[in-house]
Amino acid sequence: MSKPSVKYDEASDTLTVCFEPGSKATGIELTDHILLRINQQQRQAVSIVFFEYSVLAQKTEMGSRSFPLTGLSQISNDLREMIFKILLSDPVSDFLHLSAYTVSLVETIPIISIQPMPVEMTQLSA
Repeated sequence: MSKPSVKYDEASDTLTVCFEPGSKATGIELTDHILLRINQQQRQAVSIVFFEYSVLAQKTEMGSRSFPLTGLSQISNDLREMIFKILLSDPVSDFLHLSAYTVSLVETIPIISIQPMPVEMTQLSA
């Protein structure tokens, strides 16, 4: 896998991180604003698209924003497990951080936050 390419479209406030250009992919909506594109046969990420990136990346007075993975509620358990493994692995984990919010002893909600963009990546997106 080569170095990811990062492209930012200021007009639409969309950031695209591409890991495997030209690869066949299925889009998985993680949240209303984060789309993960994966190659299901190879079980790997093809790209991540962040819509309204400047809002997603804004810090709060308490730190980074986290978002529930609402898009995973309608997919199979097998596909959900594959998505979790992809999110926890390089290169996706360089851009997204998967964690959990524990509502109670029996209910846990997967959440995600955007990792700070590596310096060399911010130079590519300018």
